[in-house]
Amino acid sequence: MIKYIAWLFVWWGCCPPLASSAEPWQEIAYLQQAFEEVALRSEYVSAPQTVRKWRKPVKVWLVHHVDQAEEHATLARYHLEHLAKLTGHPVTMATSAAEANMTIVFSYLQLWRNDIALVSGNLKLKPPPDAACMFGLDLDESKAIRRAWVVIPVDHAQEHRLLLSCIVEETTQAMGLPNDSDKVYPSIFNDKTPETLLTGLDALLLKMLYSPKIKSGMRVGQVRPILADILQQWQADGEIDNAEKMVRQSPLYEMMGF
Repeated sequence: MIKYIAWLFVWWGCCPPLASSAEPWQEIAYLQQAFEEVALRSEYVSAPQTVRKWRKPVKVWLVHHVDQAEEHATLARYHLEHLAKLTGHPVTMATSAAEANMTIVFSYLQLWRNDIALVSGNLKLKPPPDAACMFGLDLDESKAIRRAWVVIPVDHAQEHRLLLSCIVEETTQAMGLPNDSDKVYPSIFNDKTPETLLTGLDALLLKMLYSPKIKSGMRVGQVRPILADILQQWQADGEIDNAEKMVRQSPLYEMMGF
């Protein structure tokens, strides 16, 4: 079993203005490079990685160690539904912890080290001092994701106005876009930018990852020609131009006043 662990330090912010057709991130070369940065690299391994994605339906179980469970569940559910819509991959709530293959724990700062150890199965695993929240992936031999977890210390996240950022970024990364990069903008995967909700660029990255032609275990040389064809088609049919409008079709945008 291959384990992939990551964490993030996220900045509070809001959402970018609607993009025009001239935005740099809408260029095919930019999109292809952005995909390689967040899907085919790792923050802690210098060598290029392979595609990591879910094959089986994602079934999510929420664990609440804090108050306001209903509010937290609503935020998570809205975003998970959005991920399912963007990727076309089944993402639903599990009916029991035993059924789940993704677990999201809403924890306290004083408890979250213990929660990380328990949910990851690694009693020695600890978050770094600057982490606001944390996620991890378990991969099978083909690099398909078979299990994921997210732990959010709610009191710490709320103190720094990061709760929504943690929910959105960590669960999105747990779909198979695990790397952060300063080269990707505007994006939740760029810790130096203030994005809280998914951008049009993020939506396209998710759609690229879950294209049926992109398989788990593929290397960069295999992915490039496939993505080139996909992106040329999307450019022709308006998928790229409409990405920012498409990504805003989520209740989270309404809650944020957009």
